[in-house]
Amino acid sequence: MITATILFIIGIYSAMKLPQSPEPTLRNNYRIIFFHLPSAITSFTAFTVTLMASILFLRSRELKWDIIASSSAKVGFFMITAALISGSIWAKVAWGTYWNWDPRETTVLILWFAYAAYFALRASIDEIEDKAKVSSIFAIFAYVTIPLSYISTRIFFSLHPTTAQIGLKIGVPLSMVMVSFLLMYVAFMVVDTKISQLELKVR
Repeated sequence: MITATILFIIGIYSAMKLPQSPEPTLRNNYRIIFFHLPSAITSFTAFTVTLMASILFLRSRELKWDIIASSSAKVGFFMITAALISGSIWAKVAWGTYWNWDPRETTVLILWFAYAAYFALRASIDEIEDKAKVSSIFAIFAYVTIPLSYISTRIFFSLHPTTAQIGLKIGVPLSMVMVSFLLMYVAFMVVDTKISQLELKVR
């Protein structure tokens, strides 16, 4: 956690020292990428862990994998919500409106609803084994929204900028912030899974 904090501070400080964008509509507003992209990447990572843990639960029937899957999905859902909000702010600055049904915006919104449904499904089932089984199956199907959102800009015309447009000056501090987000994700996972395991033993 200390490493994550240090990397985050250095990354953000370096980002703040970068010059303004030459684009008159962006200026300093382009710096939102230092929050938006790490949030999106961390959410994709978290949902991938949820997928793998769900598959492992269905194979082994060990509840520890369901705990990992749901804990990881919590982070993923928080991060994809942050990415949606920050992306909407970017859209307002760059394109003049918070929402314009760009392919990336639309597919990420579908992703958001898919994982919102995952948590709604878990909340609706009381029996622990049944909850784990049904939500694991759902998580496998919900994961389709991840590659869909990633390739959407390649299949359809999109205004969404690509990572190929990011130069070294932006890439270095952005990588620092991204690693700090991923380390914070790992720290949360360690704490949340232990708490969930303790709660399961109490039951």
